[in-house]
Amino acid sequence: MPTGPDASGAAVRSQFADDPEMRELVVLFVSELPNRVDALTTAWDERDADALVRLTHQMKGAAPGYGFDVLGHAAARIEDRLRTADAPDAELEKVKQDVDALVDLCRRAILPDAA
Repeated sequence: MPTGPDASGAAVRSQFADDPEMRELVVLFVSELPNRVDALTTAWDERDADALVRLTHQMKGAAPGYGFDVLGHAAARIEDRLRTADAPDAELEKVKQDVDALVDLCRRAILPDAA
């Protein structure tokens, strides 16, 4: 079971969900999350630390701009752990729980106006 930020299992809603000017952008971001999840799980399955760093760096930068700070924080935790590891490949097993938590958060992200 995921731990860390928002491990409650509740839907993850954008801080901009009620902003009509941001709605279209938030919808686009959420609609792209399944592709990001696929890329993250593939990188994990292949134990590709470089890809995980790149993907989580992108998520860390993008998610808060769409009002999903919790996704950005979860991605940053993975990126930081891998970047500071003396041997990133050896660190992959330690990030499994964090990857699972990020994937879970992405899957719980909802579109604006969804209940």
